[in-house]
Amino acid sequence: MSQHLRVLKDAGVVIDDVAGTRRVYRVDAVALSALKDQLDIFWQRTLAGFSQVAQAEVDRKQRRAKGRKA
Repeated sequence: MSQHLRVLKDAGVVIDDVAGTRRVYRVDAVALSALKDQLDIFWQRTLAGFSQVAQAEVDRKQRRAKGRKA
């Protein structure tokens, strides 16, 4: 768990406060929102690229099937 929190802290997504012998972690809402925006862009581009490749494969198979019928 502490390794995960360290990564999130290094990324600026969580902030830690020392409370006695404990550390209290809280989410930085602005940083989390920025991360969400970046992930949304990443997945939109990735899925659009996948869709293009899949459609090209469908088109290729359809052309091939039409060529066999002729």
